[in-house]
Amino acid sequence: MKNFFICLTIGLIFSQQLAQSQEIEDKNVLIVWGGWEGHNPKLFSDIVEDWLIKNNANVTISHGLDPYSDIEYLMKFDLIIQSVTMSEISTQQEKNLVKAIRSGVGFAGAHGGLIDSFRNNTAYQFMTGGQWVEHPGGMVKFKVKLVEDKFNEGIKDFEIYTEQYYLHFDPNVEVLATTSFNGTNYPWIKGVEMPVVWKKNYGKGKIFYISLGHDPNEFKRYKEAWELLTRGFIWASSN
Repeated sequence: MKNFFICLTIGLIFSQQLAQSQEIEDKNVLIVWGGWEGHNPKLFSDIVEDWLIKNNANVTISHGLDPYSDIEYLMKFDLIIQSVTMSEISTQQEKNLVKAIRSGVGFAGAHGGLIDSFRNNTAYQFMTGGQWVEHPGGMVKFKVKLVEDKFNEGIKDFEIYTEQYYLHFDPNVEVLATTSFNGTNYPWIKGVEMPVVWKKNYGKGKIFYISLGHDPNEFKRYKEAWELLTRGFIWASSN
C-alpha cells in the first residue's frame, strides 16, 4: 500500500509538470533584467530562463529597458517577466509597456524587480498593483499563509527566511497568499496582514506578483515559493 501511494504521488507530480510544460510551450517570453545589483537580477533571469527553455518556451533576454521603446515589438510576446529594481524608465517606455499589458501581454515578476522598479512612475504602479515601502527587520523568518483558491491547490503554508515586504497595494488585486507582522521593529504594525502573492487584470493583460526572492536562490531552496512563481508565469501568459 505504501508503494502505491508513493507511485501515486510521483504520478501526480509528473502529470503536473507535464501540464505546466504544455501550458508554457511555444509561448513567446521576454525577460527584462537590470537596475540595482543587490537583488542579483541576472541570477533571477538565468534561473527563470533555464526553466522556460526546459518547458519549451521561446525566450528572449534583455539587459535593460530597450525593448520597452518599441510597442510593436512588445506586442509580439505572450509574457514579459521583469527583474528591475530602483531604476528609471522614460515616459515613452512607460507608455509602451502599459499599453502592451493593457492590450493583452502578460506581466510577472518577484520582489523589488516588479514593484520597486520605478518609484517615480505612478502609471506603472497603477498597472502592477503595488509599491514597496519597507521591509521591517531586513532578513527575517516569517510564515506565508496561502489563501484558499484553485491557483494554490497542492501548496501548503510555509516558513521562509527573506525580506518581509510591507507594501502599498491596490485593493483591486486578487490576493493569493499573505503574511502577518509581529511588531518587533514597529509595534504599531503588529498583526497587520500583508499580501505576499497576488494576481490582477489590467485591461486585457494579466499581472502576477510574488514579494519573495530577495535572493533569487530562495526559489531553489523553497519549493512552495518556486511553485507559486512558475504557476504565476503560466497564468499570466494565458490568453
